[in-house]
Amino acid sequence: MSVPGPTHVDRSVRWGAALIGVGAVQFAIAMAVVQTRYAGYSLLTNYISDLGNTSTSPLHDVFNVSIIVLGLFAFVGILLSWSGFPRGGARGAGLFLLLVASVAAILVGIFPENVNPPVHDLVSLLVFLPAGLALLVLAVPMRSGTHWAAYRGFSAGLGAVILVSLAYYVPTQANNTTWDPGLIERLIVFPILIWAVGVAIHLGRLPVFSRFRRPGGE
Repeated sequence: MSVPGPTHVDRSVRWGAALIGVGAVQFAIAMAVVQTRYAGYSLLTNYISDLGNTSTSPLHDVFNVSIIVLGLFAFVGILLSWSGFPRGGARGAGLFLLLVASVAAILVGIFPENVNPPVHDLVSLLVFLPAGLALLVLAVPMRSGTHWAAYRGFSAGLGAVILVSLAYYVPTQANNTTWDPGLIERLIVFPILIWAVGVAIHLGRLPVFSRFRRPGGE
């Protein structure tokens, strides 16, 4: 039996959607800008975190501040837009995992790869793994009969790409055999950003409660 999603949402959901979308877009722009100033930077072989390396990246501050903003905007945006996601236990579990990933993203910016490598590696993993799991979990209640039905495959597919890429990435990083590590890392990170923008757009389009109508539930 499917659990219906919200028919109308509070206006705070749209504010949350805006924060999620803006956070993802500004981070994508920051990455592109910093890459242009990093001599010899390769999308295939350089890690994304190299852009925040305080010894080698000319615009490391831009990158590190941007990922902190991404984490902050995502954290607050998820809390504000919580009721916009389809109801059920999977919503709580999935969004909690995204909150964990958001906090970890903040810590990635605070601890660049060359400042504290062990902490940086740990918090990076705490962005990747919870985010990938969250997308799969959140796909579960996106059933027919909800506003989210069309996003079920979108969320599950991107979550699968993240987790499959991560399953290859982690063990090969341990023995330095990762093929084109920059590319593989982008197969982990870009689906998160794509999902964030897509979901932000959808949340922003959900019908809002009329101020003349008392909400009768989610």
